[in-house]
Amino acid sequence: MSFSRWVGAATLASTLLLAQQASAQSAPSIPGYTYGQHSLAKAPYTLQDLKSLEKTLLFTDEDVRYLRMSKPILADQTDAILDVWYGFVASTPELVVYFKNNKTGEPDAAYLGAVRKRFAQWILDTADANYDQTWLDYQYEIGRRHTTPKKNQTDKADSTPSVNFRYLPALTIPVTTTLKPFLAKKGASPEDVEKMHDAWVKAVLMQSILWSYPYVRDGRF
Repeated sequence: MSFSRWVGAATLASTLLLAQQASAQSAPSIPGYTYGQHSLAKAPYTLQDLKSLEKTLLFTDEDVRYLRMSKPILADQTDAILDVWYGFVASTPELVVYFKNNKTGEPDAAYLGAVRKRFAQWILDTADANYDQTWLDYQYEIGRRHTTPKKNQTDKADSTPSVNFRYLPALTIPVTTTLKPFLAKKGASPEDVEKMHDAWVKAVLMQSILWSYPYVRDGRF
């Protein structure tokens, strides 16, 4: 290898290393948030499965563009959004039961707080998803964390061992309906708000479908 080519290769390697270090430094330090970590199991569904699902959901590059548009709008509103979502969960006995402490029978505040931090990051991740293998692997992990034996494990909670699957896709409606006013708060046109909202409906439903894998009998996903 010539000296100039060696220098070019070394420069490229150095650039890639710096990029990896910058990515690691920018990754949020949230307990239990393991997006992109090598410890995650590989998702049992493929990128081609994802493409087929996107096609069925009418999820297109335009939806990705509008999700990206929503990120700076929602980024500083995550706490307010979660106040609404947590208020809905707290007022719905069918949902809050999944956060109860088995010893006291009351909602576990520490468990709710730990999940809330990851939920805030989920808003940003949904708006900025790459839809690659890393993203797929984390969807699989999220699905597993709703079922036995992984539910409660991340936060060492003593709570209900599994979430009934029917509530995961059902939550698409309250999550995306209550999100719409937040999408409209930064001056986006009514047309852009509608398109961002439509993209969010598809994105949330798509994730809940992927989360269903641990619930579905082998070969029927």
